[in-house]
Amino acid sequence: MIQFNCLIERFGEQGEKTGWTYILIPSEKAQLLKSGNKKSFRVKGKLDNVSIKQVALLPMGEGDFIMALKKELLKKLGRRKGETLSVQLEEDKSEKILSADLMECLADDKEAMTNFNKLSPSHQHYYSNWIESAKTPETKVKRIAQALNGLAKGFHYGEMIRDLKNSGQ
Repeated sequence: MIQFNCLIERFGEQGEKTGWTYILIPSEKAQLLKSGNKKSFRVKGKLDNVSIKQVALLPMGEGDFIMALKKELLKKLGRRKGETLSVQLEEDKSEKILSADLMECLADDKEAMTNFNKLSPSHQHYYSNWIESAKTPETKVKRIAQALNGLAKGFHYGEMIRDLKNSGQ
């Protein structure tokens, strides 16, 4: 486990990461978590007194990584850009579980299941996380239907989201 303090930062103009709030995990700290690794991996631990698990560290080059901080997490922390955060992290080797509801519906749709199985694990998890983050049962059902429709078209997660936005859904 590594422990350190860092500043909460926000990207200005940074391509797809524009506007993201994040913390930087310097190369020397990242190497203590997963030596020799230069690809995204998941961690667990604590940010201040808030427990986290299955949170991705994203490579930024030169061995540095970032952890994106979603709005919900920032709200729990009661923190903003420029404030200091106490960090305790270790690699999270637990298996990420896919949405049971999504998997059950995919079992009934052979074409969507075939396309889902062709996706990288990260894109499978994007679909699963999006469905599981629904706040109401109605939204969850709607998202599962949208996911099945997108998967039947052979869309990865980003393509499905763009298609939904373009169709006004």
